[in-house]
Amino acid sequence: MKRLISLMAIIGLLTLAPMSMAQTASSKDSVAQVTTLADDSATAISYIDSLAADSSTIALDDMELSEDLDGEAGGVHHRLKKMFIDGTPLFMSLVALALVLGLAFCIERITYLTLSEINAKRLMKDIDAKVSQGDIEGAKQLCRDTRGPVASVCYQGLMHINENMDDIERSIYSYGSVQTAKLEKGTSWIKLFIAMAPSLGFLGTVIGMVMAFEQIQLAGDIGPTIVASGMKVALITTIFGIVVALILQLFYSYITSKIEHLTSQMEESVVTLLDTIMKYKHEHND
Repeated sequence: MKRLISLMAIIGLLTLAPMSMAQTASSKDSVAQVTTLADDSATAISYIDSLAADSSTIALDDMELSEDLDGEAGGVHHRLKKMFIDGTPLFMSLVALALVLGLAFCIERITYLTLSEINAKRLMKDIDAKVSQGDIEGAKQLCRDTRGPVASVCYQGLMHINENMDDIERSIYSYGSVQTAKLEKGTSWIKLFIAMAPSLGFLGTVIGMVMAFEQIQLAGDIGPTIVASGMKVALITTIFGIVVALILQLFYSYITSKIEHLTSQMEESVVTLLDTIMKYKHEHND
């Protein structure tokens, strides 16, 4: 009996031993899995931190790039403002005033001349048709309703249609001179500012040289820094004066070309009108 009980105890121990070993192995596996998960979590956290660092670096780079672009965009304006200040505001203000006033006269003349342009050939055909029909008042009304010097000159000729041809021609050319003077009105001011701008620049040059010599006298030495400050003022005012004169000269040349075009239109229209009036007189005298 005792042997049987001992045998059963041994069999039980043998049966429990694999189970305990299996539980121990499973617990080791669980610990390993937990350790692996912890390692993975640490890796994920470090990866997220690296992404955040990269994002902040990219953001800083973008901010620096935007600042650089803003600096480049405002570079011209900033440089011009600095040059304006370096050239002494007194003389630079005079040069800027010449530019503003000259451009004001240029814009006024260009607007006036543009509004004075018409289709002169069509106008003369309409006037010839009405005069051929004997409708002198209709031709006059057509001239009154049309803007520009060509219509004004034609109206002046139709006003004296019953006079002799010499008087009509004299009246037309006299009134044409008045219209030409109106076209050229204000251009003398533009020429004045074209001449003044570089003169003001050269005046700034002389003043800058005087300032340089005064600084040399006070310092008692001829140093590059002392000479450069005065020369800088001299050169900046000269540059701005020449640039202003060139800008106004371009506008003046354009205005002159438009005046010449309108003057040639008036001359052609006067010749056509005189022929029309002469034909009208011959028809009615016969």
